Amino acid sequence: MAKDYYEILGVSKGASQEEIKKAFRKLAHEHHPDKTGGNEAKFKEINEAYQTLGSEEKRKQYDQFGQTFGNGAGFGGQGFGGNWQDFARTAGGQGGFNGGNFSFNGEEFDLGDIFGEFFGGGRSRGQRPHRSRGADLEYQMEISLKESAFGAEKVISIERQTVCEHCQGKGHDSSAKLETCKTCGGKGRVVKQQRTIFGVYQSEQICPECEGEGKKPDKKCKVCGGDGRLVKERQLKIKIPAGIDNGQSIKLTGEGEAGEKGSVAGDLYITFRIKPEAGFKREGDDILMVKEINIAQAALGDKVEVETLDGWVSLKIPAGTQSGKVFRLSDKGVQKLHWRGRGDQLVEIIVKTPESLNRKARELMEELGREIE
Repeated sequence: MAKDYYEILGVSKGASQEEIKKAFRKLAHEHHPDKTGGNEAKFKEINEAYQTLGSEEKRKQYDQFGQTFGNGAGFGGQGFGGNWQDFARTAGGQGGFNGGNFSFNGEEFDLGDIFGEFFGGGRSRGQRPHRSRGADLEYQMEISLKESAFGAEKVISIERQTVCEHCQGKGHDSSAKLETCKTCGGKGRVVKQQRTIFGVYQSEQICPECEGEGKKPDKKCKVCGGDGRLVKERQLKIKIPAGIDNGQSIKLTGEGEAGEKGSVAGDLYITFRIKPEAGFKREGDDILMVKEINIAQAALGDKVEVETLDGWVSLKIPAGTQSGKVFRLSDKGVQKLHWRGRGDQLVEIIVKTPESLNRKARELMEELGREIE
């Protein structure tokens, strides 16, 4: 029967990635083999579950094939419409199928084993075991408008699986002795016979004891329990590119989760969120803002102070300026991402009409009204 990874970690199928990570950390700490009352088998099972559910891509495949497909009815169920080539592609590994069983004449068969070998999903003889690449991670970073415009450096703390420093990711330390695996005799592969709907089928598979290495250490690393990785918090200095916009990301190669025993690490994606700033609105590489002036300034003209990302500047208002007029301050916008130059700042003028006037002001306005009729 297929394992229920959600049940192993004690989370629901709708759990978020953060909830899955927290559940894994709690259970791993509780069952670590070096702790009193620890359980090595349980610890390994928990880690196996997290390796799948902790990766969004692997989790999606597991949700699609790990349970639903394996528990389906036979050849008439979903996923097979009578086309053997399509069925072979689904079962043989091209779609990332991780196994699954079905019943035929009262017996249970493993589709992954059967069709994986028949249709090219199996491993060739002598091939080294595949080690899973580390999972990619995403980090949401909030920055100010000025930081997005001109760039900056920030330090973040991120929790992730890292290579165990004690064993350098091998799963055993230098004092361990590597012995020939008794299960496979040092070949790294074992022969398995299996009854299938086509008859008795014999196949070669990676040895489950030594994981295809042919040798086994006589003792596992006392720090990581043999996995070669540990969950740790690390600080990273992030360089924010000048001109980065809201929702855009940068990739830090190799800064994701550590891979399995020497395999390549995943990548870290930093996605930026720009905090709103009163009085300013970013539109592409330009900055938009509104400046209020009174009737006299609009009619007679004036010089007013306008705030920009670089500080305050003087803006000349010509006589007769109408409400809604837009003035352009060249090169006062955002630095162009990966290019030279900057955008502009656009200043929209709003002529403010007074809501109440004293007696003298009213008389002056009435006189002005008569003059300009």
